[in-house]
Amino acid sequence: MSAPLTTEPSVAGDVAAPRGSATAALTAAVLGFFVITLDALIVNVTLPAIRDDLGGGITGLQWVLDGYTLMFAALLLSAGAISDRAGAHRAFGTGMAVFVGASAAGGLAPTLALLIAARLVQGAGAAMMLPSSLTLIREAFPDPVRRGRAIAVWTVAGSVAAAAGPVAGGVLSLVSWRMIFFINLPIGLAALLLLARAPRSLRRPAPLDWTGQVSAVLAMGGLTFAVIEAGADGFGAPRVLAAFAIAVPALAVFLAAQIRGRHPMVPPDLFRTRAVLIASGNGFAFMAGLGGTVFLYSLYLQQERGLSALAAGLVFLPMTVLSAFLGVPTARLTERFGPKMPIIGGLSLMSVGLVVLAALPASAPVWLMALVMIPVGICGPLAMQPTTGLLLESVPAHRSGVAGGVFNTSRQVGGALAVAVFGALLANQSNPLEGLRAGLLIAAALTLTAAVTNQWLPRPPRP
Repeated sequence: MSAPLTTEPSVAGDVAAPRGSATAALTAAVLGFFVITLDALIVNVTLPAIRDDLGGGITGLQWVLDGYTLMFAALLLSAGAISDRAGAHRAFGTGMAVFVGASAAGGLAPTLALLIAARLVQGAGAAMMLPSSLTLIREAFPDPVRRGRAIAVWTVAGSVAAAAGPVAGGVLSLVSWRMIFFINLPIGLAALLLLARAPRSLRRPAPLDWTGQVSAVLAMGGLTFAVIEAGADGFGAPRVLAAFAIAVPALAVFLAAQIRGRHPMVPPDLFRTRAVLIASGNGFAFMAGLGGTVFLYSLYLQQERGLSALAAGLVFLPMTVLSAFLGVPTARLTERFGPKMPIIGGLSLMSVGLVVLAALPASAPVWLMALVMIPVGICGPLAMQPTTGLLLESVPAHRSGVAGGVFNTSRQVGGALAVAVFGALLANQSNPLEGLRAGLLIAAALTLTAAVTNQWLPRPPRP
C-alpha cells in the first residue's frame, strides 16, 4: 500500500461525539479489550482437557498459549500504526472479524496443529483491535475528565477478564474445552453491531513504512519466539539462538528506519516523552506480575495440590470481584490527586502481595493463597487505569494508535517473558514450590522497580 490513504468525513478529533455514539464506541472497545485479555488467560486451566482430547506433548500445549502471545506481540506496533492511518473504526472492525472467525475455527479444531494455527490468527486479530480500541475512546471522549472515566470502564473490563479467565475456563471446561472459544462469538458479534453506531474515524493520508512494518514484525516475533522456546530448551538451544539472530538485526533495521525514514511508523520523538517510557515500563511489570502469577498457580494448584480446573480457577475469584469495583473509585482518586499516587500505590501493593505469596509455607491453605492474591489483582484498576489515561494525555490524538501499540507491546513482552522464565524455573527445580517462589520474587522486584520509577512522572495539567 504505497499510495496514501484517503480522508473521509469524521466526527473524531477534538469535537465530542454524540452521547449515544460515544457510548457505542466505548462499549465496543470494552468488549474488544475484554475478549482480548480473556483469551490470553482462559486457556491455562483447560490445557489438561485439550491434551486428553487432541493429544500432544508439553511443547505443543505451550504453543496453544504462546501462539496467541507471539502473534499478538509481533503485530501490535504495526497494528497501532495502521490504526492511525486507516482509522480506528476500520482497524477495530477488521480485527474483531478476524478474531471471531479464528475463535470459531479454534472451537472446531480437530487436531492440536489446527488449534495452534487458530490461536495464531486469533493473536493477529487481537493485535489489530487493541491499539484501535484506545483510539476509539480517545476520539469519542475529547474531554479529559469524561475520557478518564471511560478509560476506567475499559481498564476494569481488562482487569476482570484477566482475573476471571481461569474461573471462566474452569466453568466452561465442565461442558467442553471448546466452549472457551465459542464464547467469543456472541461477544464479538455484539461488539461489531455496536461499532456500526460509533462515530467514523479520521483516515490520515500517509504512506505506510514498509521497512519499519516488516522489521518490527521480525524483531518482535523473533524475540517472543526466542523467550518462549528458551523457557523449555534453554537460551543456548539452536532454535533460540536462531530466533535471536533474526530479532537483533531486525531491531537494528527497525530503529534505523524510524530515525531516518520520512514516514516512520513509530516517530522517534514519541520515546522522548517521559510518560510514554514510564507507562511502557508499568505495563511490562504489571503483566509479568499478573500473567506470571496466574500461570504459576494454574499449574501448581492442579499438579501439586490436586485441584480440578474449576477449583483452581475459583482461587482467583476474590481478586476478580474486587477489581470489578475499583474502576470508578480509582477514576475519582486520579481526578483529585493525579495519576502518580494510585499508580505507585497499585504497583507497590502488587509487589507486597507477590512477596507474601512467595513466603507462604507449603502447607498454606488454598483460601489463604486466594486472599493474598487480592493485592496482585487490584493493581490492574489502581495502576493500569491511570497509566493508560496518562499515556493518552501525553500524545496527540493522531498518534494515540501507535502509542497504544508501544504500550501494549511492552505489556505482552512482559507476559511472554514471565511465562518463559517462570516455566523454566519450574522445570529446572526438583521442588516445584522453589521454582514458584523464585518466579514470584522476580515479579515482585519488577513491580517494585516500576513503582519507584513513577516518582519521575510529569505532573499532568489539571482539566
